[in-house]
Amino acid sequence: MAPATAQSVDEETPLLRSDGGDEFPGYDIVRVQSASSADGVEPTIQTVMTPEGNRSSCTNHGAAADSQKEEAYPHFINVTQRQFWAVFSGILFAWLIAMFDSTLMASIHPAITSHFNAANSAAWLSTAFLLTSTAFQPVFGRISDVFGRRPVYLFAVAVFFITTAWCATAQSITSFIAARAFCGLGAGGVVSAGMIISSDLIRIEYRGMYQSYINLCNGIGSSLGVACGGYIADTLGWRAAFGIQLPFIFVYLIISYFVVPTSLGPELARNEGWTLMQAAKTLDIKGSFLLITGVTSVLLTLNLGGSVLPWSHPVIIVSLLVFCFCLIPFLKIEARAKRPVMPLPLLSTFPQANLILSNFFGTMVINTILFNMPLFFQAVKLESLTSSGLRILASSLAIMASSVFTGFFITWSGRLKPMLIIGFVFFIIGCAVTSSMDRDTPGWLAMLFLLPSGFGQGFAMPATLVSTLAVSPQAEQAVTTTTLSLFRNLGSVFGVSVSSWTLQNALIYYLTQSVTGNNRQDIIKRVRQSITEIHLLDPIHQGEVIQGYEQALHLTFIVGVAWATMSLLLVLPIRLARLSRKA
Repeated sequence: MAPATAQSVDEETPLLRSDGGDEFPGYDIVRVQSASSADGVEPTIQTVMTPEGNRSSCTNHGAAADSQKEEAYPHFINVTQRQFWAVFSGILFAWLIAMFDSTLMASIHPAITSHFNAANSAAWLSTAFLLTSTAFQPVFGRISDVFGRRPVYLFAVAVFFITTAWCATAQSITSFIAARAFCGLGAGGVVSAGMIISSDLIRIEYRGMYQSYINLCNGIGSSLGVACGGYIADTLGWRAAFGIQLPFIFVYLIISYFVVPTSLGPELARNEGWTLMQAAKTLDIKGSFLLITGVTSVLLTLNLGGSVLPWSHPVIIVSLLVFCFCLIPFLKIEARAKRPVMPLPLLSTFPQANLILSNFFGTMVINTILFNMPLFFQAVKLESLTSSGLRILASSLAIMASSVFTGFFITWSGRLKPMLIIGFVFFIIGCAVTSSMDRDTPGWLAMLFLLPSGFGQGFAMPATLVSTLAVSPQAEQAVTTTTLSLFRNLGSVFGVSVSSWTLQNALIYYLTQSVTGNNRQDIIKRVRQSITEIHLLDPIHQGEVIQGYEQALHLTFIVGVAWATMSLLLVLPIRLARLSRKA
């Protein structure tokens, strides 16, 4: 069955819905003003204010006051400029910290796994974080609809603080992975609630410009995490990389308590007079549980199958069966749920489905490169944590520059599709050139080879977010935002897991082919558990191991080309309306 398409007519009509809906009072309506292609007029998207109590008429007594407020603060929804910046500055700070923490693992995970002699479990350090962040971001969105944005946001920041302290003090690889899982819960809430609050406060016409500020903090945090993480781990130890975050998170928690308004979001529990149990029943708890269980089962299969356990092992078979048993009930529950954790209509509606899925595959590309490039510099080029982090800094700077440019370009031109096309083309180029690198590639050239994927991320990801929001009604912006975040994080999870699965299984094959000598099995085991062992080998065996890593990474990056191509093919048929601007 062909996916449903949003209606386009010759007069001003609501996009997808004709009103804000009784479930979500107090929201704007996103309208599309469209003309047929025969008229030679490009469609535009506008936001029409319909504050609660004034939806029935634009000429009632409250309209004049709303019009004056709109003229005074044309970028914002129902807040003054001072109120907006008090909240938005905190959101930017939270993004910076969260991105520092998320990219930190890219540069220091070899040090952590080597410390615990568990290098073949490296993928779990990131996937545990990404899994909980992925599964709970939509839940945070729904809970914030019920109880309001502020309590959910403060809870997420508090969890982020406590679990970061746990990461800094973990005494085993199991404890550390568990800490990262709970840390993902907090970080996911911080990012998800922050994005929703931004959507509550900023009109869609100007969201690209303010998204560029988020992109800038995203880039700065990512750059600091990649570059400073390796340096901190080299000089103070990897535990300090987490401990140094604690004062900043604590200060932000206090600031958020005072600046985040209490009246954001539908607050359905208060407005509908629900008890705690009644409010809890509106949440998609069953769907969330099945999502977490199913994704965890897939990750177990990808991370253990072939590299740690044989494919015929009972754990692998049971994991696959659990996934199959979760899939059908999950789809049935999501089809019936009033507020599903994964709204299935979004995945069958054009162009939302294409944008969300292109976002998924694009994020797989990002994490394939981000997670494996430090390994290239440390295992193939034999560089230190600090040096490998600084190499990746070039990509982070490219992300910063291109994402800021994208935000302002969208606001200035109102055009969305050019950035999507350019971004995904850069992804293809980025994966292709990184797959060509070997031990003889000069360090400066390797840094240049990282730039295309960085530019691709900066162009495509912000454009995907604004495009998806632009084709969705304001009343559904929270669920649209969290669904996009869900698939972005699923892309991160599968990007790390699939690339790690590819790398580990290819590594076994290529090391078996290249390593010689009577103690070859012992050498293979040692270098797979800890890459620092490569430095201790004699020159002959060291060269053989480097060759194995080189070939395995080459194959891993080639797989990334497939994901990038899928993203491009998904956005090519999309025709996006041009965003209009208020004076």
